[in-house]
Amino acid sequence: MRLGAMITDYIAYRKALGERFHTNAKILNSFARAIDGGTELAEIKPNQVNNFLNGTGPITASWHVRYNALLGFYRYALSRGLVMTSPLPAVRPRRPQPFVPYIYTHEELRRLMAAALTYQKNRGLLEPYMVQTLLLLLYGTGLRPSEALRLSLADVDLAEALITIRDSKFFTSRLVPTGASLNQNLLRYAAHRHQAGYPQNDTSPFFVKRNGQRISISNIDKAFQRIRQEARVSRVDGARYQPRLHDLRHTYAVHRLTSWYQEGKDVQRLLPQLSTYLGHRYLAATSVYLTMTPELLNQASQRFEIYALKGGLP
Repeated sequence: MRLGAMITDYIAYRKALGERFHTNAKILNSFARAIDGGTELAEIKPNQVNNFLNGTGPITASWHVRYNALLGFYRYALSRGLVMTSPLPAVRPRRPQPFVPYIYTHEELRRLMAAALTYQKNRGLLEPYMVQTLLLLLYGTGLRPSEALRLSLADVDLAEALITIRDSKFFTSRLVPTGASLNQNLLRYAAHRHQAGYPQNDTSPFFVKRNGQRISISNIDKAFQRIRQEARVSRVDGARYQPRLHDLRHTYAVHRLTSWYQEGKDVQRLLPQLSTYLGHRYLAATSVYLTMTPELLNQASQRFEIYALKGGLP
C-alpha cells in the first residue's frame, strides 16, 4: 500500500475514535511529502525516516513528537500486516531539558498591561485597548489564548459575569465566572466595541481586529512579543525561550494557589476546583501549571511548619 493512502486511512481511523488528531495528522502529512506519498510503505528505508526525524537543526522535543506520531502510524501498519518491520530507530536520543513556563511577577504584569497601550509605534491591525482587555482576561481567568479568541458575543454574559467556553481542547464546554473588577473591564470594552460600530450579532467575535474580523493566534502572539519587549520583561534563567502569551495561564494558576495558601484555605480540597476551572479532565493535567516559585514555596513551607507545630506529624 502506498504511503499517502495509508496515512489518509490512519488519520480517518484515529478521528473515528473521537480524537481531533490535528498535530499528528500534520506531522504524518509532512512525512508523506518528505518521502513522497506514492512510495510503497514497505519500501521506506530507516535512513529516510531518520532524515525526517532529525531535520536540519539540533535534537529538540519536536523530535520526540514526530517520533511518537510515526510510532503510532507504524504500529497500526504492523497490526494489519502492511509492513513486516518498522523503519523507526531502535534507540531514541535523550529528551532535552523540559520546558519551564515563565511565571510573571505582579510588577511585570503591571508593566505588561501598561505596555499594551503604548507598544504600537504605528497604527496596526489590533487596537491597543482591545489587546489590554484580552491580556486582563487571560490573566484574570487562566483561559487558553485560543479559547479567548474564539469567544463570540453570545458567550460573554456580562450581566451575570459569566463566560461560556464551548468545545475546548478536549471537546468539552464549561462556564467561567469572572471577578467584579475584571467584569467591569469587560463591560467597558464591550461598550467601546459597540460604540466603534463592530458587528453585534450573537456569533460575532467578542475580540476583534480593527476591521471587525476575528483575531488569529499569530496576530496576538506577535503583538505580545512586542509588548513584552516594551515592558522589559525577559528571562534571566538561561532558558531558551522568552516569556510567552500562554504563560499568563501558568501565572494565573500559580498566583491562585499562592493566594489560597496566604488566605489559609484548604488547598487540597480546592485543587480539583482549579482543575475544573482551567478546563482539565484530570488533576494531573493541572499540576503542569503549578511551577514552584519562591513565593509559592515559602507559603507551602509556612503551611507545613504550622501543621508540624500543631502535632500533625509523629
